[in-house]
Amino acid sequence: MINLTRQSLVIRPNPTRVLLRPFVPPQDSPRTLRILSRILALSEEEVAAQLDDVMREFDDRHYKIQAIFLDRYERISPILPSDRPLSENRRQLIGAYFTNEYSLESAALFNPSIVPAPDQSGVPEGALRFFMSLRATGEGHISSITFRSGLARADGTVEISPASKFVCEPRPIPNPSYERDLFERKLAELGQDNPTSRHILSGLEDSFTFDQLSAVVATHLRRFPQQEFALTGQRMILLARSNYDVAFDPEGDISERIIFPFSPSESNGIEDARFTRFVDEDGSVTYFATYTAYDGRIILPQLLETRNFLHFATRTLNGPAVQNKGMALFPKKINGHYAMLSRQDNENIHLMVSDQLHFWHESKVIVRPREAWEFVQLGNCGAPIETDRGWLVLTHGVGPMRKYCIGAILLDLADPSRVIGRLSQPLIKPEGEEREGYVPNVVYTCGSLMHNHRLIIPYALSDSATTFASVAVDDLLKAMTENKS
Repeated sequence: MINLTRQSLVIRPNPTRVLLRPFVPPQDSPRTLRILSRILALSEEEVAAQLDDVMREFDDRHYKIQAIFLDRYERISPILPSDRPLSENRRQLIGAYFTNEYSLESAALFNPSIVPAPDQSGVPEGALRFFMSLRATGEGHISSITFRSGLARADGTVEISPASKFVCEPRPIPNPSYERDLFERKLAELGQDNPTSRHILSGLEDSFTFDQLSAVVATHLRRFPQQEFALTGQRMILLARSNYDVAFDPEGDISERIIFPFSPSESNGIEDARFTRFVDEDGSVTYFATYTAYDGRIILPQLLETRNFLHFATRTLNGPAVQNKGMALFPKKINGHYAMLSRQDNENIHLMVSDQLHFWHESKVIVRPREAWEFVQLGNCGAPIETDRGWLVLTHGVGPMRKYCIGAILLDLADPSRVIGRLSQPLIKPEGEEREGYVPNVVYTCGSLMHNHRLIIPYALSDSATTFASVAVDDLLKAMTENKS
């Protein structure tokens, strides 16, 4: 029997953590102009009084709120009816009228992933500092990525650092660059490889920027305004916007950093990031996270890349094998190739291997449902963890009444398509209050952490909150090798 230790620590959604988001009625609508005209009609005294009221009520809830108001003003200012200079107070007030608070985790805080933090300085002896990502869900069921930091002690217990009351989005890095060959291949996968797209790309260099693409598309549409040409141009712009870079203020705490949907493909949410600390063959370290972008109709697997949790690059995953949800990257190359677990068919665990990180062409089923608690669906629960006996992979199995449990498998180190161990019973199943929440009877994780021979498992409680458990790795491996496939 496996001795799993559940912890009493529970991370619950906090509706007071609010993000400033744009309030955006259509900018060319009469309503927007009417709002602006009312603000412009105020006297300077009235402007100052109204701004004072806003600052008294909201200043202590946000970091650098005045700068945010001025940024919002700059985005609105192109439709002002006059170029007359405005006072800073009036510009801030205009920004405030076109801003609103969004409680990003008011509904749920779940599906955690966990990795060692890049900086381990000052950590107590025997402990490990970690960063944890969580799926935060707020109004409109829009999901974003939020972070926490904490310590894993030698005995497997976990301490979470207090979350800052402030939250902020990163600033976009202007004018990212794209490789023409990769861009063309992705267009082909999307069914947009046609004479129009090829003509537009022929006007670009091997490496081009978003502004250069936009300019060539605009020139082409002026010459060929027909609807079918316009649609191709629009889809090329949308694809470019799905590949972007952002950066956070280095002064802020990790818990203040929020990755909110940025591109059109993410407009309805960023779901279930699975982070892994990837060590390349030259020893360099990059943190990668696979996640699902959702626009309300289509899911799009994406890859998030960072070295320091300050600068993040978002890149589209490409290739015919890039389908469905639940992809998890191995933490290093295997036999010189990238490897990733996936679930293309909503039912089985697949293995993908590729020479290119962003392109995946084939997948192979390596694990099928076997036990009664996984008959409906089987998938990974985050990136594989390397042990001296094999690749340890937490899994999720779905059984009767759509009950989700967490299990585990062991893959061969040199050939991860070989399953060399498997649990016959769930490692974690929803019990007691864990069964109650937004989606009942579900325990789920997007990643675990090995420290001091113990596996630290943060896991979600019925898609509502997050808690922790730990287990001795040797006990877990012993139980699996006794139940080989």
